[in-house]
Amino acid sequence: MPKLRVHNLTVTLDGFASGVGQRPGAPFGDGVDGLHEWAFAGMRELTDGKGGIDAGWIERGDENIGATIMGRNMFGPVRGPWQDESWTGWWGENPPYHHDVFVHTHHLRPSQPMEGGTVFHFTDEPVETVLRRAFDAAGGQDVRIGGGPATVQQYLRAGLVDEMHVVVVPLLAGRGERLFDDLGDALDGYRVAEVVASPAATHSLLVRR
Repeated sequence: MPKLRVHNLTVTLDGFASGVGQRPGAPFGDGVDGLHEWAFAGMRELTDGKGGIDAGWIERGDENIGATIMGRNMFGPVRGPWQDESWTGWWGENPPYHHDVFVHTHHLRPSQPMEGGTVFHFTDEPVETVLRRAFDAAGGQDVRIGGGPATVQQYLRAGLVDEMHVVVVPLLAGRGERLFDDLGDALDGYRVAEVVASPAATHSLLVRR
């Protein structure tokens, strides 16, 4: 049965998944420099044909994924109504997804097809409806939530996440957006199934009990 998965969601030691002041020159905001260096290093290892703990988790995050869900802040730094449709994401003309991507936003715009098969769909539907659409688009494969933390929280509160890979890196942010704030009992149905550490990061996999 297809799953809803979260992968490579990185937080600081004090629990922040993003900083403040997101803008084109700072996709994750201020105060979190180096947050994803473990992932960049892992991708370089893959490119060079090398193994390693971090590279292995990067590979696992792409396995059997047929569609992606993300929040508007992950798609870009534009706030409020769209002035135009010139912003098409952080990733250039050929984003790395190569499948349908559903972007949660209160400000709708037409779907945006990109090179390589990625199509961004903008939706203000409930999470349950968006997930059904994503599973349909995935054609039997799993669906991934790309982020950010607020979007992941919505799906956790709704009890829809099947497994979640959380990465803790040795940084302190002090402010920003925490992953596990205000979740109430939403995590009661999960257990930690795996924990493994590299010199750069500690990887934990949460799965349904």
